[in-house]
Amino acid sequence: MAVPIAESPAVGARLLIITFVTTLIFHSSVADITVGASTSEEAPHRRFEYKYSFKGPHLSQSDGSIPFWIHTGNAIPSADQVRITPSLRSQRGSVWTKNKVNFEHWEAEVTFRVSGRGRMGADGLAVWFTSTQGLEGPVYGAADQWNGIGVFFDSFDNDGKKNNPAILVVGNNGNLVYDHQNDGSTQALGTCLRDFRNKPYPVRAKITYYKRTLTVLINNGFTPDKEDYEFCTKVDNMVIPSDGFFGISAATGGLADDHDVLSFLLFRLTEPGQQPIPKEEKDKYQEEFQNFQQELDKKKEEFQKEHPDVQGEPIDDLYESVNDREIRQVFEGQNRIHLEIKQLNRQLAMILDEQRRYVSVITDEVAKKGTNTESGQQLGSIVATQQEVLKSLNELKNSFHESLRQIGSVQNQGNQAPMGTYETMQHFNDIKEHLHTVKRNVENLVQRNNPADKAVKCPDLPPMPSCLSTVHFAIFVVVQSVLFFCYVMYKSQQEAAAKKFF
Repeated sequence: MAVPIAESPAVGARLLIITFVTTLIFHSSVADITVGASTSEEAPHRRFEYKYSFKGPHLSQSDGSIPFWIHTGNAIPSADQVRITPSLRSQRGSVWTKNKVNFEHWEAEVTFRVSGRGRMGADGLAVWFTSTQGLEGPVYGAADQWNGIGVFFDSFDNDGKKNNPAILVVGNNGNLVYDHQNDGSTQALGTCLRDFRNKPYPVRAKITYYKRTLTVLINNGFTPDKEDYEFCTKVDNMVIPSDGFFGISAATGGLADDHDVLSFLLFRLTEPGQQPIPKEEKDKYQEEFQNFQQELDKKKEEFQKEHPDVQGEPIDDLYESVNDREIRQVFEGQNRIHLEIKQLNRQLAMILDEQRRYVSVITDEVAKKGTNTESGQQLGSIVATQQEVLKSLNELKNSFHESLRQIGSVQNQGNQAPMGTYETMQHFNDIKEHLHTVKRNVENLVQRNNPADKAVKCPDLPPMPSCLSTVHFAIFVVVQSVLFFCYVMYKSQQEAAAKKFF
């Protein structure tokens, strides 16, 4: 009995060790399974599709069209955006891809801005993927009874439930009529409440269709961070057409907003492990590139034959660099300053001429009347004031001449050879000092000639003698009365003589 009692602690320790090892093995196997599952859910490959995208700064061409896209209705393309509808009542517009999209999985990034003056706007904006181009219609400017998917950014509350602005995902097989009265809430597969009007930064929407799952992410436009997305809605088991057109449409009603789309970027998604580009498509692109390269070489040879004098010379870059842009802006600013100073110089010359004429006239008057009378003293003070004005204006003119000379020297040096940074700053400081001097002289001149501080009055005119005395006035009244009485008597006699014949 003593042996079993002595061996029982050893057996318990062995059991504890075996249990601990088994637990470690189990946890390690579970961790391996978890890691394997996480690695299997890798992100899909993204490939940018430029033929189904547009963005600034060279969005539209010279004829107003968008490469690989068509626009209808009231849409207005420009260099950096497409205004789908302006902020006018009852407007409709849309843009659609010219070619069909035939890949299975995709991701679209839309950058837009909806802005209006009022607290409420209308009607909204929609992003489409449909089997046909819904160029015009009642559903946010596009056709109803579409076959595909529509992501609606509804800004007007039609049903009065105060659940707008909202984002809705609505699918259609070509037979469904959109429910405008209820804002499509009875037909929505997914929705979220997001205010996308009048934001400080453009609003971004990322719409992903991958493995029959449609996901909508929204960047609310409060920050400039382009990747600050938040979840909006998700629709599983979503079946859409295998090929179709992408489009963006908008509409306004009694209320109106500007619906501007800054960019639409489309990416093809492929599963990890698969070849991102099929071999047939890769060969097709390679052949197109070779044909383009051959045409380019032929055009180069033709150009060199037509222009042998420029053969071998490097072609200048079409776009200016940052330094060139800064230098151009500096010289444009100098030219504006130069023109302003020239205009001020001309105005000063005109004022000087007028002041000289005034001084000459007043000097002649003083010479005629002498300086002993009170009017002569006042005229003398006027002459002294005008002479001070002339002196100040001459100083201003000299300062302007100096500023013009320095600006001209800076421009000549900039045109002849590049100037050092220190020399350029020194010239700008000199110009700045001269302009400050001109400003101080003008202020002193205004204060000196301010009529509230020092008012110079013209001499009073001597009293004019009265032209008509009282006696003359009485004689004139008597004579006028006698003449009037005689006229009345003569008229009465004429009337009496005329009555005798009747």
